Amino acid sequence: MPLLEVRQLKTYFPVRSSVLRRHIDDIKAVDDVSFSIEAGSTVGLVGESGSGKSTIGKTILKLTPATSGEVRYQDQDILSMSESAFRPLRRQMQMIFQDPFGSLNPRHSVGEIIGEALEIHFPKMTRKDRSARVADLLRQVGLQPEMSARYPHEFSGGQRQRIGIARALAVEPRFIVCDEPVSALDVSVQAQIVNLLQDLQEQLGLSYLFIAHDLAVVEHISDHILVMYRGKIVESAPAERIYADPQHEYTRKLLAAVPNFA
Repeated sequence: MPLLEVRQLKTYFPVRSSVLRRHIDDIKAVDDVSFSIEAGSTVGLVGESGSGKSTIGKTILKLTPATSGEVRYQDQDILSMSESAFRPLRRQMQMIFQDPFGSLNPRHSVGEIIGEALEIHFPKMTRKDRSARVADLLRQVGLQPEMSARYPHEFSGGQRQRIGIARALAVEPRFIVCDEPVSALDVSVQAQIVNLLQDLQEQLGLSYLFIAHDLAVVEHISDHILVMYRGKIVESAPAERIYADPQHEYTRKLLAAVPNFA
């Protein structure tokens, strides 16, 4: 049984007239999408900006309401759950955001940012234990424990993304949506973050939905790749086959846009 299964998912945004606010059309951000993710694996979701890939990630985590369809996590239909019923599962499903600076509260120290998740999900944890856990998480993502007293503006983009990863790991998730986690970073730093995510997956048995607009980024981390175009999955195949023998014209165009692709 897959860890996560998406069945005929649709996420539409209504278009209303400017005068009477009548519903005149829909923007079909996600249009009848189905796929699954096995435990411990990575599915890469690739497409150009506006294709609907980030909307899929947010809909899976119930951050954006679905129009119809199912998202089954450990064979439980989470879209039909109330927020109170879903709360225990929310701890198991986390997100790493595209903008490592915008997703961190600039008024909070790193220790407070990571510790907030621990306070919410582990209310019985003492302050001492919470501080020790924050220090362990910073080490785990390649940062120094004493950095917990600093603020987001004192870090580089790559370091801020490591903080975002530590925050996601704090509640011991099994599944993480990586929403273009390296697109805002320099190329050299991108490789470091992708390698870190791979190491964490191996250590912790994590499963990823790795969203990107560049096929080169997902090449080494993905077991299976989905190619998305205008709200639909136009190609789905093991990573090796996507690169060796792309079937859809849009996939071939994405590959042609990769510099020095061989």
